[in-house]
Amino acid sequence: MSEVRIAVTGAAGRMGRELIRVISTTSGCVLSGGTESRSSPHVGADLGILAGLPALGIAVSTNTRDIVSRSDAIIDFTTPAATIEVADLAAQAGIVHVIGTTGMDERDEAAIISAARHATVIKAGNMSLGVNLLTAMTRRIAEVLDAEFDIEIVEMHHRHKVDAPSGTALMLGAAAAEGRKIDLKTNADMVRDGHTGPRQRGNIGFATLRGGSVIGDHTVIFAGEGERIEITHKAGDRSIFARGAVKAALWGQGKGPGLFSMSDVLGI
Repeated sequence: MSEVRIAVTGAAGRMGRELIRVISTTSGCVLSGGTESRSSPHVGADLGILAGLPALGIAVSTNTRDIVSRSDAIIDFTTPAATIEVADLAAQAGIVHVIGTTGMDERDEAAIISAARHATVIKAGNMSLGVNLLTAMTRRIAEVLDAEFDIEIVEMHHRHKVDAPSGTALMLGAAAAEGRKIDLKTNADMVRDGHTGPRQRGNIGFATLRGGSVIGDHTVIFAGEGERIEITHKAGDRSIFARGAVKAALWGQGKGPGLFSMSDVLGI
């Protein structure tokens, strides 16, 4: 079986460089290209050197359509607008599209669902094994414990993160809501300020922290009368997300069109 050709969008970013390193050292796949916006100073740079590796002889490109045409999968940790453009191209080509982009609105999500009619789309707020296990545990605990236990989700990321709450926090909130059989949109407390009154029974609270170089910490708290359950995941290395994304790209080969999650990839 030939190696799976995997391309990377946002190749010059922190996740892009990590993905280049992981793809280049993972058996069964090969880097097929990397893209950046036309305004990037890294256009034309060698992808290997960009990622701190020996030269790979592949230059950073602005032609996403060309890169997609030469790939079996494309991994995307960029912005909602850029991801929607890639989704359309991946759907036209019928390749696997792995999406780690966060901060999408309802319109963006609808576009992804549409693209998944023609491409294998694997989308997750977090690609790590540990976080997806945390998500499964959150769903199960929320299912077992009734609304006497208040659910709070606390997340912290580096000072450069531009969206809040994090995609992972929202993924955990969605899992908790699913376990409770409630709608997250109408039962989420995203902001507390001033005289808020007592906590509303059954709601899922979110707290966002930003600072320093924190890669990603997430804690789900189930607070009852006289007892509290806390489950936490702390990311110490971005490679955990890159490894998960590459695993997803390989898993998606031959699956056919559809929208999948990391739970599907990991079988949990």
